[in-house]
Amino acid sequence: MAKQGAPRDQRMRQRLIQECARIMVEEGVRDYLVVKRKAADRLNAPGTENMPRNREIQEAVLDYQRLFRGDRHASHLRELREAALEAMQFFAAFRPRLVGSVLDGTASDWSDVNLHVFADTPEDVAVFLMDRGIPFETAERRLRFNRDDWEFYPVYRFMAGDVPVDLTVFSGGGLRQAPRSPVDGQPMDRANRDAVRQLLNGEPELLVPPPG
Repeated sequence: MAKQGAPRDQRMRQRLIQECARIMVEEGVRDYLVVKRKAADRLNAPGTENMPRNREIQEAVLDYQRLFRGDRHASHLRELREAALEAMQFFAAFRPRLVGSVLDGTASDWSDVNLHVFADTPEDVAVFLMDRGIPFETAERRLRFNRDDWEFYPVYRFMAGDVPVDLTVFSGGGLRQAPRSPVDGQPMDRANRDAVRQLLNGEPELLVPPPG
């Protein structure tokens, strides 16, 4: 019986991976736990214990975009990365780092530009925005550094033309240790301005510089 069930389980796992990818791209859901639950419900498998890993879903998102979005996705991703570089130049004093979907290539129509910035106090960033007449919203983001070490960080959100930009503010020492990625639990990739320029020039192997 186990031998008969294994292929069926594997087919369901593949269907879950594909549905998770579709939901993330087409509906803009970015939380992996939420997207897995949605996919399982839609495939009438809410009780399955054969959930895909986050990394499998991320890879499927890239495949989905190449297959169904093609040149449109490539063009949109480039626009977001160019907007990210402009924002990073604007916030140069705060040593910005690009993170998230615009960096790893999974950005969709729903994505914003996610930057990590570093300041003595979060208010320094708020004053910088206010002095330049940029309307913004505030929020908090919960990030994990070790297995059970979670912390909240201030977030500032604003529009740069048609592109939403999301700044998470760390202390100056935050450059030394990146929070854990929701994809694989490893330290999150961060790219400085030089790395983003290289990425735009088609040099992905130079994407992420050493920490600091």
